[in-house]
Amino acid sequence: MPNTQSPYVAFAMLLSSNGHPVTPAELHGLLIGRSCAGAGFDAEGWLADAAQLLETEPGDTVRNALVGLQEMVKGELTSDDMAIVLLLPSDDAALGDRATALGQWCQGFITGFGLNAGGKDLSSEAKEVLQDLVAISQVQEALEESEDGESDYMEVMEYLRVAPLLLFSELAKPAAPAPKPSLH
Repeated sequence: MPNTQSPYVAFAMLLSSNGHPVTPAELHGLLIGRSCAGAGFDAEGWLADAAQLLETEPGDTVRNALVGLQEMVKGELTSDDMAIVLLLPSDDAALGDRATALGQWCQGFITGFGLNAGGKDLSSEAKEVLQDLVAISQVQEALEESEDGESDYMEVMEYLRVAPLLLFSELAKPAAPAPKPSLH
């Protein structure tokens, strides 16, 4: 039985009850993708990109949830943890549902990255990460309910927790501020 208290389920219910035909996974992917492409963390820019997926202007509760999600992502991308938490269904959801959400997350990432990376030169490693994300976005039907399918899902999920950080560090990470002169 799916956990109705999971952040994914709660966000999905908020979106659907407000008439937005998008999953939390796709929105989170969009946010991470645009952030990794160098869009920064301006709330209005994020809300404008999100509004395209939402298909209607978000109400206050959805806007607040989106801004909160952005603050969480900003903290993850700018911390020293070297991993992000993916907004996906919990492990008690069916593997097919989790794999579909993983594909939606990748599609959102690619969209967000594409909207904000225009014309930037990418290293071969960055291009490889993007190719991997495109391939993963197509994988949802390939995973079967089995121990191997579960293992494959976990492997892909772990990859997605760190791979976007390469893009962020290459394209979006702000330069370290110059040390402030001493007042002594």
